[in-house]
Parts: sequence; structure tokens; C-alpha cells
Amino acid sequence: MPTAILPRDALFDDGDVAPDIPVCDHYCGVELRMRKSLELQAELGPVFDITLDCEDGAPIGGEAEHAQMVAEIALSPNNRFGRVGARVHPFDHPCFAADVDTLVGRAGDRLAYLMIPKPRHLADVQQAIAHIEHVARVQGRGAKLPLHALIETHGALRDVQAIAALPRIESLSFGLMDFVSAHRGAIPKVGMSARGQFEHPLVVRAKLEISAACHACGKVPSHCVVTEFKDEAAIQAAATRASREFGYTRMWSIHPAQVRPIVEAFAPSTAEVDEAIEIILAAQAAHWAPIRHWDTLHDRASYRYFWQVIERARRTGQPIPAEAALRLFGHIG
Repeated sequence: MPTAILPRDALFDDGDVAPDIPVCDHYCGVELRMRKSLELQAELGPVFDITLDCEDGAPIGGEAEHAQMVAEIALSPNNRFGRVGARVHPFDHPCFAADVDTLVGRAGDRLAYLMIPKPRHLADVQQAIAHIEHVARVQGRGAKLPLHALIETHGALRDVQAIAALPRIESLSFGLMDFVSAHRGAIPKVGMSARGQFEHPLVVRAKLEISAACHACGKVPSHCVVTEFKDEAAIQAAATRASREFGYTRMWSIHPAQVRPIVEAFAPSTAEVDEAIEIILAAQAAHWAPIRHWDTLHDRASYRYFWQVIERARRTGQPIPAEAALRLFGHIG
């Protein structure tokens, strides 16, 4: 009989699998909060990323020192999981090149990604990527550094399919606040709220276009912020809708209290995980031929769905039984 083939090898061709990154992206711009976030990450494990913010976090006139501090934190032993990224200034900002020089030049091999904010169109992203690649070549660091981009302008939304298709892009995020502001008052304030952002047609359209573009190109769509950071029910509801209705597989956190609700909302239920494990193990035993499970036919199309449930469980820190993990991943843990 053929040797058992692992699910990722059996079900996907090269380029079909989206990047395997955490479901939560936690932003912080002040040094004390950055270090507190690293402590939380050490406690919870690598179920969320930390993005150290040079755009909104740096004081005016202190941008160079701020970027140096971000590089030092990324290089520190407290970055124990290698899941710390950084947001640089926009491509057309005077500090963009200096941010890249410092972050890539000093910490390019320790950063998980760089976030490029506020591109006005495809060309901005292309030129930003070209500059980052140039610095990586010159400095000898960060050659494989993944890049993320924020879709928060009319032009970037218009070009979102082309931006998502860029090979260096790993994830696209929706920038809710700037996107609403770009409508010059045409979208009311409620469009930025935890509930209203899921109801205003222009905001809903933007969210769906970003999500669809990412899935078409095998990239990770990252959902926007919820500013009501003390309202746990609001963040839980928003994260659930983002995951279950809008197709997002990642979401921003702007306060430590948001991390756990986001991770929980993006995690599959225990029943979903148990069903997925049963089906995938049965499929593996059948050498990936069609199977019958509880009077329902499954084949490679549905296998891919159930395998993705298992991978989402792993990314959100849910335990996988040791014997199943060995058969599914080839190792335990």
C-alpha cells in the first residue's frame, strides 16, 4: 500500500496555500506598550503578531530614534517567536527611506514583515517594494522579508487585485479610519463604529473587495480595527462577523484586551475541529480517494476545507491530539 501522504502535500499545489501567519495582528507605538505586548505574547504563545508602529508611534522630530528603538526590540531576546513586524511611514513620506534603512539594515532577518501604509495606487506599492529590496541587497539582510500593505485610499482599493497579486505581498489590511475619512464626510461617523462598519455599503464593499482579492491571490486578508477597545462584546461580535461572513483570516488589535477575543473568534469550535480531524484522517487512510462520512460524500474539494479548519485550530493555539498531529503534520507539537 502507498505510504501515507501528509495533507498539505496531497491537497495543494505550490502557490495554492496562503501564508501561515497568526490570526491577530496587535499594533503598538509606545515603547512601554511594545514591551508589555511581548510579555503577553510570551504568555499566550505565537497566536498573535506584534506590529511595532513607526508611522503613528514616532513623535514628530524623533522618527530616527523611534526606528532605532523598534529595531532594538525586534533584535532582543524578548522577540522569542520571531513574530514581530514593523509599520514604516508611507512611501511618499520623508521618513520612509530612513525607516527602511534602519529596520532592514539592523533587523531585517529578525522582523516577521514590514507594513507599507497609505499607498495611493499600485505604483506606490511597487516602488516601495523596489526600495526595500534594494536596501536588503545592499545591507545583506531581509532578502526574504515578507511585506504587508494597508488598503485605505480610493486608488489602492481600485488597484487591490493587482496589489494582492504582487509576489512580495503576504497580506493586505483594510484601513477603516483613513478610508472613511477619505470620503470627506459622505460616510457618517457610525461607519467607523464596531457595528456600523459592517452595515454601511461603501465600507462593506471595500471589505469584500480586499478579502476577495487576497483569496484569489493566495494572500491573507487582515480585518480593520474596532476602536471601542473596552467593549469586549463589540470586539467579539466584530471579529466573528469578519471571520464568518467577510472571509477575513486575520484581524487587527489596538489594545491588549482585544487579543484574546480576536483569537477566540477566529478559532474553529471544538466540534468543527473534531469533525475535520475525523474526515481528514479517514481521507488519508483512503489515500485521498473519496470517502463517506456520516452519509455525506467527501472528496479533495471538501478535504481542502476541512484541512484549513485544522490549520486554523493550530494557528489559534487549540490542542491537536498527539497521534492525530503526527499523522497530519508529520510531528507532534
